[in-house]
Amino acid sequence: MPASTRDTLLHIAERTHWESARASGAPYTMSTLGRTLDDEGFIHCSSDMAQVAGVLARFYTGVPREDLVLLTVDVTRLDAPVRYEPAGDDVFPHVYGPIPVSAVIDVRSLPGTR
Repeated sequence: MPASTRDTLLHIAERTHWESARASGAPYTMSTLGRTLDDEGFIHCSSDMAQVAGVLARFYTGVPREDLVLLTVDVTRLDAPVRYEPAGDDVFPHVYGPIPVSAVIDVRSLPGTR
């Protein structure tokens, strides 16, 4: 699949992992729930809120929403390639390397989070 031409990606992060990376300034290296970049080989992301909603419904049902945040990642600030790859019936962006804290341009609560 070709590299991303979009400006931003979305990533569902466990709040504690994101806050730890932000506080230390170290690159963010969690791929998905309980799995690291080293475990998966890439960091799972979404293209839009519809994909985020689907991922939340499939993989994060048992996780309290207050334990999660949604990161908006500026693709132009990444040092790693982004590839769009099929997963199920959709195509998702995957970041093939760590996400620098400086590439995260917005952090917000997820739908359903107060």
